[in-house]
Amino acid sequence: MMEEVRNIVLLSHSGAGKTSLAEAFLFNTKEIARLGKVEEGNTVSDYSPEEIERRISLNLSLLHCHYNETKINFLDVPGYGDFVGETISGLTAAEAGILIIDAVSGIEVGTERAYNLLKERQLPFFIFVNKLDKENTDFARVVEIIRKEFGREYFPLQYPLGKGGDFKQAIDILSSDIKKLSGEDKQKAEEWRKKIIETAAESDDALLEKYLEESELSPEEISQGLRKAIAERKIIPIFCGSVLKNISVDCLLKAIVDFCSSPQSSNEKPWKDSPFSGQIFKTISDPYVGQLSLFKVFSGELVSNSGFYNSSKKEKERIGSLYFLQGKEQKPTSKVEAGDLGAVAKLKNSHTGDSICDEKNPVTFPQIEFPHPLISLALKPKLSKDEAKISDSLTKLTHENPTFQISRDQQTKELIISGMGNLCLEIALSRLKREFKLEIEVGEPKIAYKETIISRTEVQGKYKRQSGGHGQYGDVWLKLEPLERSKGFEFVNKIVGGKIPRQYIPAIEKGIKQAMSEGVLAGYPLIDLKVTVYDGSFHSVDSSDLAFQIAAAMALRKGALEAKPALLEPIVEVEIDAPNEYMGDINSGLSSKRGRIMGLEGKKIKAIVPLAEMAHYAADLKSVTGGRGSFSMKFSHYEVVPQKISEKIIEQNKK
Repeated sequence: MMEEVRNIVLLSHSGAGKTSLAEAFLFNTKEIARLGKVEEGNTVSDYSPEEIERRISLNLSLLHCHYNETKINFLDVPGYGDFVGETISGLTAAEAGILIIDAVSGIEVGTERAYNLLKERQLPFFIFVNKLDKENTDFARVVEIIRKEFGREYFPLQYPLGKGGDFKQAIDILSSDIKKLSGEDKQKAEEWRKKIIETAAESDDALLEKYLEESELSPEEISQGLRKAIAERKIIPIFCGSVLKNISVDCLLKAIVDFCSSPQSSNEKPWKDSPFSGQIFKTISDPYVGQLSLFKVFSGELVSNSGFYNSSKKEKERIGSLYFLQGKEQKPTSKVEAGDLGAVAKLKNSHTGDSICDEKNPVTFPQIEFPHPLISLALKPKLSKDEAKISDSLTKLTHENPTFQISRDQQTKELIISGMGNLCLEIALSRLKREFKLEIEVGEPKIAYKETIISRTEVQGKYKRQSGGHGQYGDVWLKLEPLERSKGFEFVNKIVGGKIPRQYIPAIEKGIKQAMSEGVLAGYPLIDLKVTVYDGSFHSVDSSDLAFQIAAAMALRKGALEAKPALLEPIVEVEIDAPNEYMGDINSGLSSKRGRIMGLEGKKIKAIVPLAEMAHYAADLKSVTGGRGSFSMKFSHYEVVPQKISEKIIEQNKK
């Protein structure tokens, strides 16, 4: 039943022990017979060749176990920032989270990123302080750091008995086990116990009234208050242990069952007897079954060998087998019920984020919002015969990871791949070679510069050829004027008195556009230009469309060179989010990139910067902020390139 399901996302900084914790959950609940290790590349969760080779999680992995008659689905998501899209997918399917913190390293960049994502989505969660068996760990110090950085609503429900190599057990400070502690540890634990009970009592009026009268609550009442306080994020409980020594793993499982909300009590309100509705939150390319779509059922149930309506695409889908996933293992099931997470293979038109439902009762859930990619590479196959294959292969990768995108630059004709960071693109290129047997050449994307004119001019273009029989004759006078930025191109016909027959006007416009596409400075297209044809002449026998097309192109090139041509570069709007202590360095860095600060809003800087200066900004910002800064950018407009830089670009193009 829905009350007996928990969907939990596991988050951490890379290397804090999240995947090892998932492995311990499976081992302790007898889902697996042997405890795998990340270092040995044999965990259930990290199974792709790239994950095994690099010993880090790169993809969302769906696992499940059963504890005290409750099914727990775990979504193990990467801790590396390049794969934040996987984390967002996992958060979409979960009702609660566990944020794992390394007791030695404390709060790291990935910890902050995960915390911010949990906070944005207002998802209840626990903190698990791992690796307390390591030397030089101090649980009390870690708790104080957590409360200082994240807030005063963080309370430890456990306290370690012993330190470093002597750490053997985590004490439940709400139980009689607190007596096992001594000295300063016991005093601190008793102080936490009192604060937790007070906060739990404050979550419910009846409990608060009793607590004020009697100064104590029963264990059942404390649990009742805690459950409500955790759901409302008034308490974020802190647990502690060691995954390596299997300390506190069962305590966490019990806490998930006791304190985490079921899908039934979540905001989505999934009802078993309602018509089917759900959402695809992740797509996987499986080497054996093809595309595998992971989905969450919000209401009703989905039965194998049936179908559903994709309300996002307005299309019907037929389905075959349904599965529950255990990492890469697919366990067939006859149905997936409300609140649960399942998978289906070979959907034709349904992808991540799509809402799926009963056709007679259409439902559309909010689209999953993924961040825009930050860095790009241009690539092409080494063999021309692989041109079509590479596009198909890249499309499959974009379905898996919505923060990985492909595009074709219409001006430079380059195929562009974009992602959240260098590692994201490295993995994509590795998979193209390994899975799709493609050899690729990569490089920096070309900047789509453009050209324009600064002043006005009037110019003649005359084309006259005689080579026996009919000749060629075309004669035009053009007026060239600059337009406001982003206005494009405007063609005006002011021929009167039949000086140029009407049938040749389209050829004149065609010749102008052809010459504009080739530019006059460095081969970039001319834009923001108004061209008026106002005079000319023709020959009754020798004039033709081709002659007037050539004459117009000659006039355009000549006139553009006379009208002070200038190079234009794309400018992007950049929004940077970083802690206040880095603002000075970030501002200086933007200034060195010819950026202009447009405003400051809290921890966010808004600026406009030439796109050519942003190629390596992801790495620059990471270096300045230690990975604590993030940014987004989007195209804004074109601006004239400074003279010295323009000269260098023109010279490079000539070479």
